[in-house]
Amino acid sequence: MTDTGPTQEETPDGLLGWCLVANVVRETAHGESGLDIQHGMKHFRAGALLWLPPVRWDPGHGRWPAVGRHRGNGRRYVNMVVRAGDLENFRVKGVYSEALVRSLNGYEHDPAAPRTLQNPWTRERAQTRADAWNQPRELVRIDGHSRPWISVLNPPPAELQVDGETLHLAHYGTRGAHYSRTPPPVERTPEP
Repeated sequence: MTDTGPTQEETPDGLLGWCLVANVVRETAHGESGLDIQHGMKHFRAGALLWLPPVRWDPGHGRWPAVGRHRGNGRRYVNMVVRAGDLENFRVKGVYSEALVRSLNGYEHDPAAPRTLQNPWTRERAQTRADAWNQPRELVRIDGHSRPWISVLNPPPAELQVDGETLHLAHYGTRGAHYSRTPPPVERTPEP
C-alpha cells in the first residue's frame, strides 16, 4: 500500500523527507500465553499513527523504535520501542513538521539544522519495507526448535525447502508453523 502523495519527481513544498509509518492494531495480546487482550498499547491508542525511523541500533527481535503522540498527551511526540506485531497498515508518508523531525532524529538532532532528518528513509527503501511487513508471515519451528530467521506466508505451505532439505508441515497453531523432517503418515484405504 503506497501513500497517495506525489512521485519522486514532484516534491511538494515543505517536504522534509519520507518515513515509514504504521497504525497500532485494535487489540494487542499481553501476559502469559497472550491471554490478556488490551485495546491498543499502554502508551498509544488503537489506530494511532506511529512514525518508524530507520533502525540505528537493535532494539531486539520483533521490536521497532517508534515516534507518535502519547495516549495521555496528544500534543507532543514521544519515542518508544514497540513490538512490530502490534502494528498494521504499513505505508510511506511525507514528513512536514519540524517537531516530528526533532523526535525522529532523537539524540542526533542538530539544532543548527532543525529541518534536516539525520538518518532519512529513501521513499523506495521505505516502500520495500512496508510491502514486506504488510504480508502476513508466520514463525517456523523445525522439530521443536525455533528458527526466528525463517518465516513463511500465512497460511503456511505443506512443504518447505530449507538448505536443500524438504520439511513437512506437522502442526499449525497460534505459535506459528511447526515443520518436521519426517513425512506425514500415509493413509491406507481398506481394500474391498
